[in-house]
Amino acid sequence: MSTEKTPTTPVGDDFAGRVAVVTGAARGIGQATVEALIAAGATPVLFDRDAPALRAATAPLADRGIDHHAETIDITDEAAVDAAFERVHARFGRIDVLVNNAGIALRRPTIELTAADWRAVVDVNLTAVFYCSRAAARLMLQAGRGAIVNVASVMGFSGGGLYPNISYQATKGAIVNMTRALAVEWAPRGLRVNAVAPTWVRTELTKGLMDDPVLVGRIFDMTPMRRLPEPADVADAIVFLASDRARMITGHTLPVDGGFLAQ
Repeated sequence: MSTEKTPTTPVGDDFAGRVAVVTGAARGIGQATVEALIAAGATPVLFDRDAPALRAATAPLADRGIDHHAETIDITDEAAVDAAFERVHARFGRIDVLVNNAGIALRRPTIELTAADWRAVVDVNLTAVFYCSRAAARLMLQAGRGAIVNVASVMGFSGGGLYPNISYQATKGAIVNMTRALAVEWAPRGLRVNAVAPTWVRTELTKGLMDDPVLVGRIFDMTPMRRLPEPADVADAIVFLASDRARMITGHTLPVDGGFLAQ
């Protein structure tokens, strides 16, 4: 066994010269992750299907003189995903990080959930993660390096019990195991794959829930830290897992949940 020590590098210096792709980058956790990656020195690539929101998110980057690349893209379109990653690689000559953040939720009782609703959630939360991971890995593996961080959820580990959300919970549970499987497959070739599992975060995805004081009270009662994370809290965990500080971590899902899953 080698006893050679690997020099540590401050997280803020890890990403200098590196290119990081973030899906669902125009708002919420995705937008916070873009900002955290910029602060760490990365060149951000923003993918989002909402063109107006993406323009609003990227305008300040241009004003600040931050080099970046942005594309309006439907990540459930396999050919569009492959082409977008090729364009990014052609422009920058590398892709170092992928953050699979885009996701949707349809909170309905299972017996009322249509097949079309089910497929819509599976397409965005699971199949699109596969498409993006595969496209990024094809390029990362050529370089023998890279990090993918998926955004799962505490609902990928817990039935929750607060309201019915079967399609979201099923897809986020699948992301946890997809993370493990890809990590094992790609680790020998220098590519790490991890995930974060946030609890309820104050974003547009949870706005309807956060407007319900009774439900928010129940969530607080189930959270030992008695507070909910902000998008930046999740973004910091994502950046850590993508950084060289996490160089020996792969195949794991890190809860960002204020102790929710520890109970």
